[in-house]
Amino acid sequence: MTEHVNTGFERGTDGPKVILAGVDGSESSLRAAAYAAGLARRQNALLALVYVQPVVPAGAALGAPVADTTGEIAEGLVAEIRASAERLKGIYAVRWEFHTFRGDPYAGLVSAAQELMADAVVVGASEQAGHRIVGSVAIRLVKAGRWPVTVVP
Repeated sequence: MTEHVNTGFERGTDGPKVILAGVDGSESSLRAAAYAAGLARRQNALLALVYVQPVVPAGAALGAPVADTTGEIAEGLVAEIRASAERLKGIYAVRWEFHTFRGDPYAGLVSAAQELMADAVVVGASEQAGHRIVGSVAIRLVKAGRWPVTVVP
């Protein structure tokens, strides 16, 4: 009889337990959240919805209360997500949490995925034209090679 040796935990090998979806209020990010919710429901995984609050250098906002604005965006996203979850409560049972991280979108999602021990990351396709040349957050996440990444159009 051979003894089974446990080599440790491997993320994502028996299906995801935590699916992270990056949301920023854009149409593609909300579609990504909906797609991730379906994955989480089918896999009985936790859906971690993450908004990365931009950090604006002091003086760059020319006196505009940017922190307040991004806080309002986060509050608006939470309200929108809660309303959607309430509408679906009797139909789909999805366990979900909402988290806010600070930083640029890529670094914020990487931090969130590491801290929340995400097994998979779902993001919306970039809606900014310049990203086709420079590279979007989604492409950078794929290149990081740490998690399976799904990009929702």
